Amino acid sequence: MTSPIDPVDLASRLIACRSVTPATGEVFDVLEAALTPIGFTVHRFILGEAPDGPVENLFATRGSAGTHFGFAGHLDVVPAGEGWNGDPFIPEIRGGLLYGRGAVDMKGGIAAFAAAAAEVADHQGTLSFLITGDEEGPATYGTPKIMEWMKERDIRPDMILIGEPTSQDRLGDMAKIGRRGSVNMWITIPGTQGHVAYPHRADNPITKLGRVLTALDVLHLDDGNEIFQPSNLEVTDVETANPAGNVIPGNARARLNIRFNNEHKGVDLVELVRNTAEAAAPGTIVEAKISGEAFLTPPGPLYDIVTEAIRAETGVEVDLSTSGGTSDGRYLIQLCPVVDFGLPNATMHKLDEAVAVEDLKILQAIYARIIRAALG
Repeated sequence: MTSPIDPVDLASRLIACRSVTPATGEVFDVLEAALTPIGFTVHRFILGEAPDGPVENLFATRGSAGTHFGFAGHLDVVPAGEGWNGDPFIPEIRGGLLYGRGAVDMKGGIAAFAAAAAEVADHQGTLSFLITGDEEGPATYGTPKIMEWMKERDIRPDMILIGEPTSQDRLGDMAKIGRRGSVNMWITIPGTQGHVAYPHRADNPITKLGRVLTALDVLHLDDGNEIFQPSNLEVTDVETANPAGNVIPGNARARLNIRFNNEHKGVDLVELVRNTAEAAAPGTIVEAKISGEAFLTPPGPLYDIVTEAIRAETGVEVDLSTSGGTSDGRYLIQLCPVVDFGLPNATMHKLDEAVAVEDLKILQAIYARIIRAALG
């Protein structure tokens, strides 16, 4: 069956919208205009204020009763940065590649699934899109708010596919069946400002911060397990905001992130860091924000549907992995089984982000096969 949606054309029109996170407006207009003619009822809502908002979300549905299969994704993108070979928001095809911010992460995936949904118009059950404008940001008004909106209306999918770019070296070589958790922490060491020539009248917090970071560096969190790679703690920033060379600063700060597997909970890691810091430098202040817990989708029908579709269209045996960063699956797993699968991710968040035109077409075919298998 031929799809009335060309995934390359739709991806190009989505890329042309400057939807730097948090996103609203035009990019959702483009997607709604593609979904409405193929039978979807589209709901859109905007929430929040700066700095985390406003954010637009979209829930589109077609069909009723029976199995409910959802596709989740995001239309917001990270800032383009300087140094592109062209305008990052003017899509351009060169050498078989479609260039533009969001081509891979993840406007291309959304376009491919929309084209697949147009191709498989005679499915049973319910097919839906759960699309946010705030996945690349704090997600304060993003996917969790879509879930609240669905709960108020007693809507609950049976399976969700997230179209994040999970493939590594070629399309279909990796899907994600779980993700590690993530927690950010901010460490502040109070001191007493003073002149460097009179150290006895000051209290240098930098020395104390050094002891804290050394103690954190030697922590052994775990060795990983058969499903997850080891947890890792990384210091991501150190600063004193001290422009003078002859002043002992009044405080010193550091920021760190822990990506953790299912052997830990975020609150326990926060407590571990607090205790370690307090032992190394009494009076240390630790603040934390848990972005998501580690999660895993157990083996089941969704595994089989995704694996068989990839094998049929590419001949590739997919690696079902939990590696890499987190995704909105950390929220959606509360509803039902979740698998992330999409385009090769080598250029996501990079200059000259690009997707192979042929990969968009093959991904459409994979997604169409998934819809047929899930909904008949």
